[in-house]
Amino acid sequence: MDLFEYQAKELFVKHGVPSSEGRVTDTAEDARAIAEEIGKPVMVKAQVKAGGRGKAGGVKYAATADDAFTHAQNILGLDIKGHITKKILVAEAKDIAEEYYISFLLDRSNRTYLAMCSVEGGMEIEEVAATKPERLAKIAVDAVKGVDLAFARSIAEQGHLPAEVLDAAAVTIQKLWEVFVKEDATLVEVNPLVRTPQDEILALDGKVTLDENAEFRHPDHEAFADKDATDPLELKAKENDLNYVKLDGEVGIIGNGAGLVMSTLDVVAYAGENHGGVKPANFLDIGGGASAEVMAAGLDVILGDAQVKSVFVNVFGGITACDAVANGIVKALEILGGEANKPLVVRLDGNKVDEGRQILVDAAHPLITLAQTMDEGADKAAELAAAK
Repeated sequence: MDLFEYQAKELFVKHGVPSSEGRVTDTAEDARAIAEEIGKPVMVKAQVKAGGRGKAGGVKYAATADDAFTHAQNILGLDIKGHITKKILVAEAKDIAEEYYISFLLDRSNRTYLAMCSVEGGMEIEEVAATKPERLAKIAVDAVKGVDLAFARSIAEQGHLPAEVLDAAAVTIQKLWEVFVKEDATLVEVNPLVRTPQDEILALDGKVTLDENAEFRHPDHEAFADKDATDPLELKAKENDLNYVKLDGEVGIIGNGAGLVMSTLDVVAYAGENHGGVKPANFLDIGGGASAEVMAAGLDVILGDAQVKSVFVNVFGGITACDAVANGIVKALEILGGEANKPLVVRLDGNKVDEGRQILVDAAHPLITLAQTMDEGADKAAELAAAK
């Protein structure tokens, strides 16, 4: 989960990373009030999950509260790389002597953590990386040893930060590592990390990506979710603990196990080529349990997608046997009642497959079509979707 700058700074404050005072708002009137409270010149900054805000006119210096009001009016609603600005951060403007760059990230290719540091921070850090790679230090970080104060100072040295600020920079870098580890982040980036004329080191910007797989350890992270930008179906699925991703297609997919669901997507896409280019509408993994409630929740999400014309339920019975899955499907249709109004193609295989198929046959539900194989089921689901 990518955070807005103001959310990243909330985590910085939590872990003692020095930054600048400020608050977020969604109105120009509040922007003026915040600037008046701060009582000093401020920066008015668009809160969007995209880079290049400054170049796009989304970051402005305001010498007075009235200036903050004017800039807020211009920035709110601004389109920055396809992201519409709905919130702005009004923060105290700091005197900047120099701008640096620091980040911690997960280096998947080398299966380790990586620190990156440069004395040449600011808007052109990408150009520095491309044209002057020797000025951007890349230092592997041992996951067990982590980053203590001495190693943080070494990172700053390798990034060519001036000797006079190495100690101050080390303290801030070590605290940013704390954010990275304790918040289960996959990225913590500060650009610019600034040096003031008084040799303070401040994180004036922040970019943080949190690992959603670690959400169970951080119930407070739920408050960071950008619900306005989340697809309502994905939001409903998340509320029901379903692994769901919306796609742009017509055949709803339900399966048990990520591998099986991925295979089902491929098979449906292939079958759809023979039926007018029909495609899968979603990824939905109900996991190992296929109770009536879980199946009903899954079907409720999929049937709520107006693009869906048919549903393909593809389940391999293992720990949860096929008869339990079949009973779950029948009861789910009873629970949903009139909301279940699109054809279902069901393919069962594995543990107690004969009993499961018989349950569906006996139910004789008008929406259910049984398929013997995955290919047959995918083809039938695509055919039904194309016929709608």
